[in-house]
Amino acid sequence: MKPLDPRLLRYARSTRAYLVVTVALGVALAGLIVAQATLLAHGITAVFLDGADVADLTPVLGWLAVVVAGRCFVAWAQEVAAARSAAGVKSELRRGLLVRLAALGPDRPARTGEVTTLVTRGLDALDAYFARYLPQLVLAALVPAIVLARLLPADLVATATIALTLPLIPVFMALIGLHTEAANRRQFRLLTRLSHHFLDVVAGLPTLKLFGRARAQAGTIRRISADQRRLTMRTLRTAFLSSLVLELLATLSVALVAVGIGLRLVSGHLDLTTALLVLILAPEAYLPLRQVGANYHASAEGLAAATEAFEILETPVPGAGSTVPPTGTLAFEDVVVRYPGRDGDALRLSALIQPGEVVALTGPSGCGKSTALGVLLGFVRPAAGRVTVGGVPLSAVDLDAWRSRIAWVPQRPHLFAGTVRDNITLGADGDVNRAAHLAGVDTFLDDYDTVLGDDGTGLSAGQRQRIALARAFLRDAPIVLLDEPTANLDAATAAGVMGAVRELARGRTVVIAAHRPELIALADRVISLAPAAVAA
Repeated sequence: MKPLDPRLLRYARSTRAYLVVTVALGVALAGLIVAQATLLAHGITAVFLDGADVADLTPVLGWLAVVVAGRCFVAWAQEVAAARSAAGVKSELRRGLLVRLAALGPDRPARTGEVTTLVTRGLDALDAYFARYLPQLVLAALVPAIVLARLLPADLVATATIALTLPLIPVFMALIGLHTEAANRRQFRLLTRLSHHFLDVVAGLPTLKLFGRARAQAGTIRRISADQRRLTMRTLRTAFLSSLVLELLATLSVALVAVGIGLRLVSGHLDLTTALLVLILAPEAYLPLRQVGANYHASAEGLAAATEAFEILETPVPGAGSTVPPTGTLAFEDVVVRYPGRDGDALRLSALIQPGEVVALTGPSGCGKSTALGVLLGFVRPAAGRVTVGGVPLSAVDLDAWRSRIAWVPQRPHLFAGTVRDNITLGADGDVNRAAHLAGVDTFLDDYDTVLGDDGTGLSAGQRQRIALARAFLRDAPIVLLDEPTANLDAATAAGVMGAVRELARGRTVVIAAHRPELIALADRVISLAPAAVAA
């Protein structure tokens, strides 16, 4: 894991200003450390050798108080800058993740539970990175260099000893860090898996209780939680042992410098002022490196989360053209879609869909019906072939403008916590009463200001489907994509939904992913998808 991932500078611009401030404060702190050591060495020598009293030490004590106050101010400024920068970086990363996830659509690589953990606890762990690790990283580069520059003219032997022993700490820190990085990645991924599984269990709890499977799922969560606890304790043991190693190395190095100073001081080859200066500054040269190793573990979870965020931010968005989408024939030209980790092609299709035509995509589950709709929406990028709109490749058109011409009703539409009216409009303007009437929402609901729970709690599957169709009526788009709109519905409810679909299809280009024969019968033409290549 890189000490400073350059992607932080690219995706979180506030990091750049923070680095500049941190370097400036680091230089100031290193200068204050050298000044404090110099004042202490001269003051102690004056008392021990010259018998100076308080009056004689007044200038030294005054400047020493100024230096101590300066170090306190620098420490305070570092805390303030770290807090503000961490808040800014987290805000920028979360905003960027939201925008990218919306652009990627439902076929994004990360699952809901993983994304939720990432943007909450995961990115919150960056506080430790900015407040502890990054300032110490800057100090580890600046303080030893400035200390050595101050000691070089005073004592060449001590300077050489420190310069030779300093690299031992980064070497051991890197060796330990390689193991810690892997442990933290495993811990974070196990946590995201636990979060995703727990979210699925909570969402499906009524069904699990109905079929008597709730206890089994509780056992699964208990097992994953135990794995998470064991892995966390293992990571903590590594952190504690690594701190011990770094402290031992730094202590032995300072002891080596102190022994050399003592021998040369006794033999008369070194004066007391220089010896005290070296003795005071030597621990300060090792301290930032020790702190980097100690704080690395506190920041490792945040860096692991940031790495996961960068993977999503760097996922290419299917189609990013700027051409205004034309109207005309939709053409699948030898389109092939493949998914990572899946054997075979998810979709192979060559077909033409004329304006105003109602087309049904049929075939067994997994043959690519939903994938074909995802390609039309721009959520899925074909591995081969292309889709054209009026002869223009879909990859070249402005996806936002293209999607504004599409009304999409997924197989499992999501309803948000809010009123029925808000769930139909989704922030758009239009005649809600007319759209609800055309979709048949008024057959089971009179007050469109009724508040729903998350995911439409309180409504049946058919009622949720009608609200989704009302969205399509309100949108009044020339192209309508329907993904199994009658799936999992009883015959009576499905008949009502099909009536709404029949009304919605008038004068529009409609593509339906369908299983039911009565839904297929609504289409002007049927395209049968199969694992082999399809032409229609």
